[in-house]
Amino acid sequence: MKGFNTRLPLVGMAMVALSVAACKGKEAESATPTTPPSVAIGPENIAVVTEGELSAGPAISGALGPEREATLRAQVPGAVMKVNVDQGMRVRAGQSLAQIDDRTLRDAFLSARSGFNTAQNAAERAKRDLERMERLAQAGAIAERDLEQARLSNAGSTSQLADAQARLTMAQKQLDDAQIRAPFAGVVSIRSVSEGDVVSPGTALFSIVDPASMRFEASVPAAQLSQVKIGAPVTFTVSGYPDRRFNGRVARINPTVEAGTGQVRIVVSVPNTSSNLVSGLFADGRIATERRKGMTSPYAAVDMRGLKPTVLRLKGGVAERVEVQLGVRDEDLERYEILSGVAAGDTLLIGAAQGITPGTVVRVSSPSDQPPAK
Repeated sequence: MKGFNTRLPLVGMAMVALSVAACKGKEAESATPTTPPSVAIGPENIAVVTEGELSAGPAISGALGPEREATLRAQVPGAVMKVNVDQGMRVRAGQSLAQIDDRTLRDAFLSARSGFNTAQNAAERAKRDLERMERLAQAGAIAERDLEQARLSNAGSTSQLADAQARLTMAQKQLDDAQIRAPFAGVVSIRSVSEGDVVSPGTALFSIVDPASMRFEASVPAAQLSQVKIGAPVTFTVSGYPDRRFNGRVARINPTVEAGTGQVRIVVSVPNTSSNLVSGLFADGRIATERRKGMTSPYAAVDMRGLKPTVLRLKGGVAERVEVQLGVRDEDLERYEILSGVAAGDTLLIGAAQGITPGTVVRVSSPSDQPPAK
């Protein structure tokens, strides 16, 4: 019995010691700082707040056309003797494009010029005779009726000279019209005639366009007309150049509203010195009625699901949720103006990275950190 009593205290002491050791282990474990979660993202999941210029205004769409074009039509009848240009060729102002047979017109011109010379000589003689008769009348050497006859003869000669001058001018014009010339420097867009064709007055021969300037014909809703001003800048893209932006200015605003659509037609003048734009291209653009400079961020960086817009900013390698105040929304650049909440140079998370929990340590991997493609 004595032996049993001796062992019992020893067992109890051992259990107490084990219990104390377990408690100390738990205390040590709870005292160790918890490592925050971390995640790695690619460079495509970040955006930097930058300084830039944004614009907002009514969206427009339409087609491009030449600001200056001309359809050249035959003014005189005849066979086309020669065609000097083809479609797509550049021409100078006054350059000969085609020649219509002018032999009959040249004969008519020579006849008209001869008639003019005869009438001019007769008019000069009648004028000299009148001057002589007036001197004689002053001296009392001739009767009054002779002076009156000289005056009538002079008036008739002057009238005949004017008629001969008109005939000569008409003959000269018809002769000139047989030579088809470019009215301004440009490009031949259409050639509708060939050598040997017989044309009559009104027959379309060529179309010339000036590629140095284009016009963007579009429409805006009547409700937005108050935002459109003459001279307002316009930025647009066109089919064929999807990654390039072009600029123009509002040149004309139609004074009437289209009854069926409620739209107002506008014309945007577009410089085209490099001749990249051509007629017929479809264009989408925006009239910049408001321009602002400030901090900007892409749409994808702003979370609009809450009561206030927020962004997920990366600061000190840790993600944090920040409320921001937005300004201009540029739908062409797909960027917001940030009025407050972040500063230029701040790094924001976008795309799938916006699902990261605030407080998470974020490491941005470089392209070299990505595993090679299999």
